Amino acid sequence: QVQLVESGGGLVQAGGSLRLSCAASGRTFSNYAMGWFRQAPGKEREFVAAISWSGGRTYYADSVKGRFTISRDNAKNTVYLQMNSLKPEDTAVYYCAAAPKVYSGSYYPDKYDYWGQGTQVTVSS
Repeated sequence: QVQLVESGGGLVQAGGSLRLSCAASGRTFSNYAMGWFRQAPGKEREFVAAISWSGGRTYYADSVKGRFTISRDNAKNTVYLQMNSLKPEDTAVYYCAAAPKVYSGSYYPDKYDYWGQGTQVTVSS
């Protein structure tokens, strides 16, 4: 089992920044590729970003490319999502998730075995 706990969400004005963190416990963190997803009211959960187990490869949805940065610190068992130039359409609950290495970079939620409880991000216009 891997337990994931997100933090860092909140209310921010358009153009602002937030940094989300996801702390992992349980099994060896570096054995897992990690991803961030988000879900807005009435919409399906969508892929945001992912990172390989080593941090050497990163993947982004087109909608966030150039604005968001995913990173991880395996010594701290933590993955981060730095979000800059936020837009109202970025408003959603953000979830981190862990997947087996073979699914590194996957856009599909069903490839991820473990999920956090989510953190709300609200961007006002």
